[in-house]
Formats: sequence, C-alpha cells, structure tokens
Amino acid sequence: MIQALRRRWQQWWSARHPARDDQLLTQRNLYIVPTKVGAAFLLTQAVLLVAAINDQLSLGYALTFLLAGAGLASMHTTHGNLRGLSLALQPPEPGHADQDLPLVVRLHNPGRARWGVGLQCVMEEQRSALAWVDVPAQGHAELRLAWRAPRRGHHALPLLRIESRFPLGLFVAWSYWRPASRQWAYPALELPCPPLPTQLGDQQEGPPQARSQPSAGDEFHQLRGWRDGDRLRDVLWKRVAQSSDPRAALWVVERDAPSQGTQRWLDLTQTQGLDEERRWQRLASWVLALDAQGQDWGLRLPGFELPPGQGPEQRRQALERLTLA
Repeated sequence: MIQALRRRWQQWWSARHPARDDQLLTQRNLYIVPTKVGAAFLLTQAVLLVAAINDQLSLGYALTFLLAGAGLASMHTTHGNLRGLSLALQPPEPGHADQDLPLVVRLHNPGRARWGVGLQCVMEEQRSALAWVDVPAQGHAELRLAWRAPRRGHHALPLLRIESRFPLGLFVAWSYWRPASRQWAYPALELPCPPLPTQLGDQQEGPPQARSQPSAGDEFHQLRGWRDGDRLRDVLWKRVAQSSDPRAALWVVERDAPSQGTQRWLDLTQTQGLDEERRWQRLASWVLALDAQGQDWGLRLPGFELPPGQGPEQRRQALERLTLA
C-alpha cells in the first residue's frame, strides 16, 4: 500500500515538474502557504474576531475585516509576483569536485516588475543560501547559484526552488524546478600544484633503460638517439664505455628546460605510490599546469591515449576522461 502511494506521488510529481532546462511558472506548478508570521497574523485575526463577537464591538469587526482583507490582498500579490515568470538555465560550466559548481539562471518577465524573487539549490542533505533578485518590468535578470558535488563525475543538477514573500511576508509562494542538464565535476586539484613529471617527448621512443630521471634541483632532461649536429659533450659517454658493443647507438642528454611547443606525456604510472583518488587529482593538476604553459602534451591511461596537443578542447577531453576513470 505504501509503495503504491509512493508511485502515485512520484507520477503526480513528475507530471507537474518534468525535467527541463526552462520553466514557466503557472497555477499548475505554483504553491502558496502562510509563513510563521502569516500564521501568527491569522491567529491574531481569530482572536480579534472572537473578542468583537463577545463584546459586540463595531470597531472590532471593522478592524478584523480590514486586516483580513489586507491579508487576502497580500496572498494574491505574493502569488502573482511569481506567476508568469519564465526561467531558463544557461549551459552549466564544468568545475572541480573540491570547488563550488556555478549555475546561472536567467529570469524573463513579460509583465509588471517582480520584487524579492529568491532561488536556491535543494540537495539531499542541505540547501544552498537563497539568492535574491528583482526583475524589471518586461525585462530580465540573472541569478548566480553555486552547489558542490559530492564527488567527481557527470552529475545531474540539484533540484531548484524559487520563492517569493513579497509584499508583507505573510505568505510564501514557491515552485520546484528539475533541470535536465548535467554538469561536470572534474577531479579535485592539488594545491599547490606538485612538480611536473620530468620526462618529455614520447615515452615509447628509445629503450626504457635509456630514460633518465633527474634528482631534485637538476634541469629537466631526457635521453635520445644521436642526430647530426649534436654536440659531443652532450653524448652520454659513460653508457658508451659500459657497452661491450662498439656499434652501440650513441645517446644524447637533453638538459634544456621545456620550451614552447615541447611535447609532454602524462601517464598514470607517473603517480605510483598515491592512493586511487589522489592519482586522478594529480593528473588533473598537471593537465591544468601544462595547459597554462601552452605546451603540447598528451595523456596515456589504461586503454586510452590522447594524442599530444593543446587548447581548450585538449584540456576538456583529458579532464572528462580523468573524471570518468
């Protein structure tokens, strides 16, 4: 019986509040009840009416009905302050799991000015603070909200609640809105950003034993094969001396710090020793650091490889892949 009632309630709720990125407030989806102040006001009216009846006071009747009329007019005005408003959700911007995710709602008003319109995000455990705005007559206004995702992922947006208590605060009119869009919460960032990995270029180039890791304070460097024009002093002669093959390839040490256009590869193996979530956080931090430097970089994950590149699209693909990993 309880399950059947819940299903009926959910069907009724979904029919009145379908998931969509725009919402028109009408009698079908607007509700109004007295506030605590309004309940005290109604109780006062009841006491005044009883006193006027007991003492047969004409002025008591006049005061009671005058205040009751003001209350009814307030209820009508409060409901009308929201009725007819149109709300449109702007495309949500991505953010990170440790930061507030921004939401921008645009309110369109086809009629008279609307005052004291509030909007908030309603999560399972808490609600965000109400953001208030006045919407000019036949104009529009924007409200900026923020919410925090519980973890990284591609999340459904929280339920939005719009309300108004204008003009006297005796009644509150409200409505709920279920946005259809989803928002990216990328992995949280490590602040400050840890040092970038020191391997440059394609990690598959040359044998694994030919790659060198510098100690703290050394310049960025890597090993590569000999090319015409290389300086003899950059040849790794120690490796040549240790080799028994006189025809062994010569390896050259590149000691210059990475410059514009230098390719880097980010790899999950570069985060060994960290717990699972910290690995994705570190890679996300490195992605933003390399993107800010304007370098070409690529990303290698198990079963996935993003070719070297740069720019917003490169950053977006990498962060989304890290989010869903």
